[in-house]
Amino acid sequence: MHTQKSLKRLTQCIVGAACVITVVVVTLGAFTRLVDAGLGCPDWPGCYGHLTWPVEQSEIRAANSVYPESPVDASKTWPEMVHRYFAGTLLLLVGFLVFLMWKNPNTPTFKQTHILLLVILLQAAFGMWTVTLKLWPQVVTAHLLGGMATLSLLWIIYERLHQREWRVPIEQLRALKRLRPLALVAVVVVILQIALGGWTSSNYAALACPDFPTCHGEWLPRADFSAGFNITQKIGPNYLGGALENDARTAIHFAHRLGGLLVTLIVLILATYTWRTGAIRWAIWLSGVLTLQLSLGIANVVMFLPLGIAVAHNAGAALLLLSILTFIYRIGILKAARIDRDEIQLGRSVQESAITLDS
Repeated sequence: MHTQKSLKRLTQCIVGAACVITVVVVTLGAFTRLVDAGLGCPDWPGCYGHLTWPVEQSEIRAANSVYPESPVDASKTWPEMVHRYFAGTLLLLVGFLVFLMWKNPNTPTFKQTHILLLVILLQAAFGMWTVTLKLWPQVVTAHLLGGMATLSLLWIIYERLHQREWRVPIEQLRALKRLRPLALVAVVVVILQIALGGWTSSNYAALACPDFPTCHGEWLPRADFSAGFNITQKIGPNYLGGALENDARTAIHFAHRLGGLLVTLIVLILATYTWRTGAIRWAIWLSGVLTLQLSLGIANVVMFLPLGIAVAHNAGAALLLLSILTFIYRIGILKAARIDRDEIQLGRSVQESAITLDS
């Protein structure tokens, strides 16, 4: 029994640490994209053949002779390699987590942990293809979504391992259960918006509309949606800096804004109905995270994409996604039967007290 408790505590600690490292990896990934360091190391998994990156002048000269088309830029090599090493650390942690799960196959997160390992291995492949396919937008966007999927899976595993309970009155429980379909719609819309954000970033369209709320001074700007959302872009060219014309980038940016409006509408409706159920703190939290994310998105445009705000916007997307996922999960673990039993027991106690008084 003591061993099982120790194993459970160790597993919880590792999952918590993995969550923190995943946040760092996702944030570093955003930072790497935003400082144009995605090809800071033209090879994989090393960097110009080094375990870290070239530092000495002799190493830099040798690297430049091997990769003359990609000369060493110290400001771009370190973000890429730090990102890779944190991702590698995460892989090792999750591998150890799977090992611990096999020691106790009855753990409720046994299957999810193995799925998580597969997702991270796929993420490693996407990381390699990001470099070898020279920032092909399809792969870069998929890599971003994979990072969000990794974080989401880890967070749900963390929630399940801690087995928290959320007890509410039976009427509130029923009202919250009815919100689950709407919350699922909100998650789908947020994921699609994150994908649009990734497509915007990978095609360098973040500043395609330099003003707000209009775009190039118009409510309906000239835009080429067929070119902007052409997912058959050729493999081979270097996509650093983007390869699309301005009208195509405008289409991507404008679509991301429209997606933001849809997310705002759905999440506000969810928050409003949540407020009406009496779960006021959840309603305030969802509204607050949404407001923060909208503010960061607008600030990106009006302040011309400052690095700190752009990175925070990526983190805000993750926070909004995790918030709604947690809301859905906690609604799911509410058990009406358990609450009903409590009410039945209370009713019996009242009846027994009444009988005692009558006698």
